[in-house]
Amino acid sequence: MGVLDRLSDIFDFDVSRPRKKRKPMQTVDIKVKMDCDGCERRVRNAVSSMKGVKSVEVNRKQSKVSVSGYVESGKVLNKVKSTGKKAELWPYVPYNLVAYPYARQAYDKKAPSGYVKNVPQALPSPNDPDEQFTNLFSDENPNACSIM
Repeated sequence: MGVLDRLSDIFDFDVSRPRKKRKPMQTVDIKVKMDCDGCERRVRNAVSSMKGVKSVEVNRKQSKVSVSGYVESGKVLNKVKSTGKKAELWPYVPYNLVAYPYARQAYDKKAPSGYVKNVPQALPSPNDPDEQFTNLFSDENPNACSIM
């Protein structure tokens, strides 16, 4: 289906009609508080009825809804909020991707296991002296052998 759409766009010689730009394929993660099967079903049906949605994954234990397709994050968020549920974009990142997971405001007791909040304080500053010293003796530094 994608190949046929692309070919029809290439061989379409109608100059009066402007070409519409396609949305990129993306995955939108949303945090939604769901208590029962009915809540889960309501959110899944609302999101899957949207145009451009390819797949919907609901994880009630983590309170997470993952939507894949040609969609915009704002429209998906508004559609989930229209079900009457409190929703926000997924505020967490995996624990192992953060330099300082126990930094102030990064550690969240309510976060699913293996995740911390995505805050700027958890990321290392490039001008931090500790980071400069660790990079000084790194194997990826081409000038490290001249120091030793």
